[in-house]
Amino acid sequence: MADRLEEYRRRRNAKRTPEPVPERTPAPERTARRGPRFVIQQHHARRLHWDLRLEREGVLVSWAVPRGLPREPGRNHLAVHTEDHPMEYLTFHGEIPAGEYGGGKMTVHDTGTYRAEKWRDDEVVVVLDGRRTRGRYVLFATGGRDWMVRRTDPAPPGWTGMPELVRPMRPARAARLPRDEADWGYELRWDGVRAMAYVSGGRLRLLDDSDADVTGAYPWLRELAEELAPTEAVLDGVLVDIDRRGRVRPARPGAGGRAGPTGQYLIFDLLWLEGVPSVEVPYAQRRELLDGLALAGARWQTPPWFPGAGADALRAGREQGLPGVVAKRLDSAYEPGRRSRSWLSIDAS
Repeated sequence: MADRLEEYRRRRNAKRTPEPVPERTPAPERTARRGPRFVIQQHHARRLHWDLRLEREGVLVSWAVPRGLPREPGRNHLAVHTEDHPMEYLTFHGEIPAGEYGGGKMTVHDTGTYRAEKWRDDEVVVVLDGRRTRGRYVLFATGGRDWMVRRTDPAPPGWTGMPELVRPMRPARAARLPRDEADWGYELRWDGVRAMAYVSGGRLRLLDDSDADVTGAYPWLRELAEELAPTEAVLDGVLVDIDRRGRVRPARPGAGGRAGPTGQYLIFDLLWLEGVPSVEVPYAQRRELLDGLALAGARWQTPPWFPGAGADALRAGREQGLPGVVAKRLDSAYEPGRRSRSWLSIDAS
């Protein structure tokens, strides 16, 4: 019988990697269980991806899925067929050293059992039953090691697909703070490039306020999507440069290198999260959801907001040399593409 782990062992040095490297392929287990097992691992290698591994005949048949398994039907994701892995990989997590094959951090995203409805050399149909992943998926070969994976049953209950486009809501001008100050939340106003971030499968799509795709112009922001993975979201914010003196100005495309100003993405709203639109959710609750994501990195952050404290926010803006504040009604929905009196822009001067 052929050694199905020969390629796996050839690619790895057991003295240099913490991965399991068995000397031989064990015989398939014959224990009574609900079904064969699977694991999905999140792999921060050269590029973030997910590894799907299905137990079969004593090994884990494996695919690397760059964008993860699709959560709704109608979407095909690339799945690259890789070498079979040992059964010990069902629970493996850790840091594979740089320079070794697959170098990078690996974590277990989900585990469970599955039922195989079809298993051929060019097509596999399985029903996954995990803690986080459930559904019927088909994997089919498209040429060489390239396959595609597709969900074939309905999306999870309540799931709504990520919108292709959400236009930014804009504030109306106001001469002073609202009289009913306690009914509003206040944010510092930043001069920058308004940008909507669409985060899915560890990948970023960034659109400016004219709906142009500017993802490639701000490469320093791509890590945001990898850090947020596997969470999927649509975020509203502004791109700025903050120099060594703390001065803020609009971010220039491609800016943020070591020698230049530091690019930052300041996130102030959440419009879609994990299959649930939030544009109709009141502003105060959207901010709670956004704060719950704890988005804080070297190049992105969620600035604080000041519920019911307009005077304090305006004072803080003046002290930081910012142009003003934006007041947002606590009970206001997000109105895509509209300039609304539910948001007010007040100058600091």
